[in-house]
Amino acid sequence: MSLKLYFAPGACSFVPHVLLELSGEPFEPVLVKLHKGEQNGEAYRAINPRGQVPVLVDGEHVITQIVAIVGYLNDKFPKGGFLPAEPLARARVMEQLAWINNTVHPTFTHVFMPHKFVAGEQAQAEVKAHNVEVYRRLLSELEQSAARALSDGRAWLAGERVGPLDAYSLTVLRWGSIAGIDPAGFPTLWSQAQKLSQVPAVGRVIERERLQLNLFKPA
Repeated sequence: MSLKLYFAPGACSFVPHVLLELSGEPFEPVLVKLHKGEQNGEAYRAINPRGQVPVLVDGEHVITQIVAIVGYLNDKFPKGGFLPAEPLARARVMEQLAWINNTVHPTFTHVFMPHKFVAGEQAQAEVKAHNVEVYRRLLSELEQSAARALSDGRAWLAGERVGPLDAYSLTVLRWGSIAGIDPAGFPTLWSQAQKLSQVPAVGRVIERERLQLNLFKPA
């Protein structure tokens, strides 16, 4: 089998993991245990020197970064219809996908790993607290986008088929629950996430990654 996806449970690699499962094509999911530092090991750094997931390996070709992998999988498996065919519609999806990847995602990194940005416990606590509120506002913006999609009659965030926006939205909403943000406060996103989890291919990914959708614990 030439197609491999290096993933970590609950990470943004959930997005291509879902797309590959939806494609129905054979692939090998390779678990990377971030909590054990496997991403920093010599073997993994030989595949991706940045030590990040996801990584898609197709034969001798190595592809990194969510946006690049999504575009590649859409073109490799056109029957999956992961992205709209119409140019403007596709651009809008990629616009939203890039925003999640370059704005929402890094904000959560400030919450989950403040030590990457500042030294000292007090400073880290301040960075975390500040970015939890920023993250909450970003989820509100994503909630508004999801509500517009449904009001426009779309079954999913980008149209009639499950796509990368749905998988990434579920991921960042789940991260919010880790940060102490109740997903129920974003009813459209939460409803769509639960609906997405019932899609058989997505359910297989959730089971493989052993994910719990809601990790929110009331204070």
